[in-house]
Amino acid sequence: MVSKAEVYAQPAKVGTWYQYFGNQKKANSKWNWHNEVQYRNFNKGGDLEQLLLRTGVGYNLTPGNNNILLGYGFIKAASYNAANVKSYKNEHRIFQQYIYTHKLNRLYLQHRVRAEERFVEKDFSMRYRYLLGGRIGLTTRDIKKNTMYLSFYDEIFIKTSSSFPERNRLYGALGYVPHKDIRVEAGYLRQMLPNKSRSQFQLALFNNLRW
Repeated sequence: MVSKAEVYAQPAKVGTWYQYFGNQKKANSKWNWHNEVQYRNFNKGGDLEQLLLRTGVGYNLTPGNNNILLGYGFIKAASYNAANVKSYKNEHRIFQQYIYTHKLNRLYLQHRVRAEERFVEKDFSMRYRYLLGGRIGLTTRDIKKNTMYLSFYDEIFIKTSSSFPERNRLYGALGYVPHKDIRVEAGYLRQMLPNKSRSQFQLALFNNLRW
């Protein structure tokens, strides 16, 4: 349902995006549990653009680099109309994804293909996403404890109702590994849509601690 409308100032040109990604599993298990929280703002903080809660269960087809996953997400999204009135919509999302990772010399590469079934209020739609991302160590050849690294990705979104991309995201960041199973990143994302574009600073925590 759309919440009570409120009038705000025009959204800032650059927003913020805070992210937590967890990926837990037992030692020597092929199964993993994905969990994440994303909090996106139109400004530096307080002007909510999107709150996303996502979880899923995955299975490694081969050790370490071929993973399939089935998941669910809840999204509370805000938008402004032409009169700067802000409203909210809730979305329930089911998704399936496949991730393939590999290494080229010092470069760690990830390919992610995701299909999404989206239930927004009374509307239903489907969307496909493809992400190509990479990380390269700066202080060591391999990305391990105490390593600083560069991270990047490009992700394309395509609705089934259109043959043209719905949006494209370009991201670049500086990362650090304080623990062998934990990474932190600070970066900049440029999101391009057919009729507008938007930038956001990102702070992300990746938690791969084992049970």
